[in-house]
Amino acid sequence: MLRIYLLLYSCLISFSVHAESDVWLLIDTTARKIEIKKGEQTLEILKEIAIGRGGAGLKNHRGDNITPFGDYKIGWIGEKSNFRRFFGLTYPSANDAEKALTKGIIDQSTYDRIMTAHQLHQIPPQNTPLGGQIGIHGLGNADERIHKVFDWTHGCIALTNPQIDQLSQWIDTGTVVKIK
Repeated sequence: MLRIYLLLYSCLISFSVHAESDVWLLIDTTARKIEIKKGEQTLEILKEIAIGRGGAGLKNHRGDNITPFGDYKIGWIGEKSNFRRFFGLTYPSANDAEKALTKGIIDQSTYDRIMTAHQLHQIPPQNTPLGGQIGIHGLGNADERIHKVFDWTHGCIALTNPQIDQLSQWIDTGTVVKIK
């Protein structure tokens, strides 16, 4: 029994270290760049990112191809993705849920599920009318020339494969991501 408690305690310590890291990402959808920051200091800049086909702003529904503005965290990491790597965001946020409930986009039950997930530090439901599976990813086998010509994602932030590999050295689950 003591062994189980020690294992759980070590997992909690390890989780809190990642969650409290002061490395965070600022994604500027207008300047098309990601700044890797530690506190207020910029450590590195990844340029020429692609965003959703519908631009960036407030997402109104699944399939609108908009990259959402807001504050999120890296909720999960997909190392074996069609896009090379996928860093899933904790979208929709509590703020997204509040706005969507007020506008009648989601019902009270959906709002409650999203809020409960955030309160429990879990990934919010990804199958709501607001959509889900928003993240930062590479190109995989896609053509880099297309990536440089236009915004092509369904709401995610896309980088080249070398860029996503570089980014993966800086971040982990719990890393704060601010999209503006």
